[in-house]
Amino acid sequence: MYCDILVIGAGILGLSSAYHLKSQNPNKRILVIDKLSGPGQGNTAKSAGGFRNLFTSKTNYLLANSTINWFDHLQNDLNYDLKFAYTGYLYLYSKFQYSHLRKSFDKMKSKGIEFRTFEKDELRHLIPDLVTNFEGDKEAELMGLEPVEIGVLGVKCGTINTDAIARCYEAEFLKIGGEVKYNIIANRLITRPEKEFGIPGEPFIWQDVVVAGTNTNYGEINAKRTVVAAGVWSERLLDPIGFDSMIRPKTRVIFVFKDQKLERLLHLKGMNNYGFLPHTHLTNTKLYLIGDLTEKSIWLGCAEDFGRKYGLEDDPKPNEHLYSKNAYHALVKYLPCFKDVRPINMWAGQRAINRFDSIPIVTSAPGMIYVGAATGNGILKCDALGRIVAALYSDENETILYSGYNFKVSDLGIANRNVEKEKF
Repeated sequence: MYCDILVIGAGILGLSSAYHLKSQNPNKRILVIDKLSGPGQGNTAKSAGGFRNLFTSKTNYLLANSTINWFDHLQNDLNYDLKFAYTGYLYLYSKFQYSHLRKSFDKMKSKGIEFRTFEKDELRHLIPDLVTNFEGDKEAELMGLEPVEIGVLGVKCGTINTDAIARCYEAEFLKIGGEVKYNIIANRLITRPEKEFGIPGEPFIWQDVVVAGTNTNYGEINAKRTVVAAGVWSERLLDPIGFDSMIRPKTRVIFVFKDQKLERLLHLKGMNNYGFLPHTHLTNTKLYLIGDLTEKSIWLGCAEDFGRKYGLEDDPKPNEHLYSKNAYHALVKYLPCFKDVRPINMWAGQRAINRFDSIPIVTSAPGMIYVGAATGNGILKCDALGRIVAALYSDENETILYSGYNFKVSDLGIANRNVEKEKF
């Protein structure tokens, strides 16, 4: 089989890249393959689906804000039901924590990023289930839990259904003539000499080598250009050809709750237009809560980093003890409504973490483009990254992100990387 452009991975980055490549190259045969049976069924499906534009880094802001605008366009102009909702991102801080971030919020405000700030008394009124003071609680003191003094709510933030956005990109890609094949396993990348002589043993060290497609469980797929967008699995394809994916896989777990005790917390008033719990970070505990509008449930995630191992897992399993023997004890101090409440569901996924600057990579090698290392922000930045991939394919120096932002393509590369590190 031959195609002009082969995209390995039908997750959110692969599908976004394929859509924008096809949009800009309508006469090229572009094929997306994935080892699973449908779009976005890997770690895209296991994402919490949050989006935000609260960033100090210009790089992060441009990637995220333009993608949010694109989501808004897809739902409100093209009528895709993405469950896209501006429910907000709420960060709860002690005075000490907030003082260290004050300059970051000032910087965001100067960029025109909209957020609201709440004092402790306002938080008590808006979130009656929240404990803001641990005076006299010896156990909380031993745990090192700090009182909540300040809340910061990002306005252009919220949630999106991960399955819906993946299927949306697939539908738009197929509509303009793209091809997708599922249950196709890319076993290894094919490398060939740029100029072949037909001599056994090629390529030799004196020959220039290019990626020419992939070997799969159904045979070879040859391609003029191969886009590797396989998320945490990218290293399995790239390591054997000596290309560094710049990622370390790490497992994250989501717990789902649905209980009468949580109804008041779920249906908050005054935070957003939905009367619903925003994406809420208990920053002192590394825990975050999400109100799921579709199922009317609460999701709990753990954003812990140090102390949790790296390692690729094809099918990561959630550990209930992470909740019952660990997160629960801090959670019920801040939100006693969770007392004796157990999750009704849970799942685990993996993030492709870029440990250097946590910002995605879009770079090229002979015959290949690599997009990845999104560090848990793949959905949040997917549309911008897809446009950058398409621009890199066309050898353009800059691309225009949705809503008119200019972005220099090489800034997300490796050789000439130029990104502003995030301080928030």
